[in-house]
Amino acid sequence: MAGSKDGSEGGRLKFGARAVVQWVSLLALSAVVTLGLDTAGLPAAWLIGPMIGAIALGVGGASIRVPPSGFTMAQAIIGCLVAHAVTSSILLSIARNWPLMLGTVGLTVLVSGIVGWLFVRYGSLPGTTAAWGVSPGAASAMVAMAGDYGADVRLVAVMQYLRVVLVVLSASLVTHALTAGSEGVGVPAAPVETLDLRGLAATLLVAALGGWIGHRFRIPSGALLVPMVLGALVQAGAGVTLQLPHALLTVTYTIIGWSIGLRFTREVLSHALRAVPQMLLSTGLMIALCSLSAWVLVTLLPTDPLTAFLATSPGGLDSVVVIALGSGVDLPLVLALQTLRLFVVVLSGPPLARLIARYA
Repeated sequence: MAGSKDGSEGGRLKFGARAVVQWVSLLALSAVVTLGLDTAGLPAAWLIGPMIGAIALGVGGASIRVPPSGFTMAQAIIGCLVAHAVTSSILLSIARNWPLMLGTVGLTVLVSGIVGWLFVRYGSLPGTTAAWGVSPGAASAMVAMAGDYGADVRLVAVMQYLRVVLVVLSASLVTHALTAGSEGVGVPAAPVETLDLRGLAATLLVAALGGWIGHRFRIPSGALLVPMVLGALVQAGAGVTLQLPHALLTVTYTIIGWSIGLRFTREVLSHALRAVPQMLLSTGLMIALCSLSAWVLVTLLPTDPLTAFLATSPGGLDSVVVIALGSGVDLPLVLALQTLRLFVVVLSGPPLARLIARYA
């Protein structure tokens, strides 16, 4: 019995030491990649660097994971950052241009439906799996709902998070190209001259409460949207300015990048290896067609190409917002379209997946 107890304790110690080594390796690799991207002037380097480092370790067999509570809190902090930067202008933007915005969102959903139909018709994945996998946004919600409709959740997860990674990378490269020559921002932060402890405490309280509400009541992207709304109300009604120091945002972007990257395990990728070329093609096609809708938006609305591109980019909301915050674009328009698309996708996802699976 004593030997068994010693053996189990030794196994736990060995496992704990391996986890420590993996976390240290992840931190070091993320720092190297991030500093390299930041030196090159790539937007959202503090999100993309940790994401690339986490993908490398995840595919390499790392067993560590970011706790769900950590990811929820990170999304909530991003919601507070958006609340600090945007207030009623989002609602005014939607109210002023709602027909065009609804049409743009509808075009994005239609594009995903066409890509999904082509994927099911000529691809090698089961119908429901492919249909759920190409849904343009709300990756975590799509993965959570896909299993209830008979889809292979592992393949849906690969397709969804591969789309998120490619969208983040393409949005960063386009942002870098369109803002070349202007002064970049490594970590977009709310302008804070001196740290206000009252404002920082309010930020953490709003993030904790809003994140819990969004998670508890299973609101799609609620961990980001609820703190965003709650933070805007606190700033408008309580006269408290939310405070988001540089260090807090750096940790937040790192957690989000790690959460996305560590989902790419060797087992999941090997399970989907044959379909990876099709996944890359379908995601690239979706990004290209959404870029076409961005061009339509620029011709019909007085906005710049980068704002239109980020506004019509097919997910995910938190990472696109991070890039938009550091790029000097029309944030209300980007957030209005992205939020509207999120709810349309969540509502239309199940019936659209069934239609694609049935008729393709």
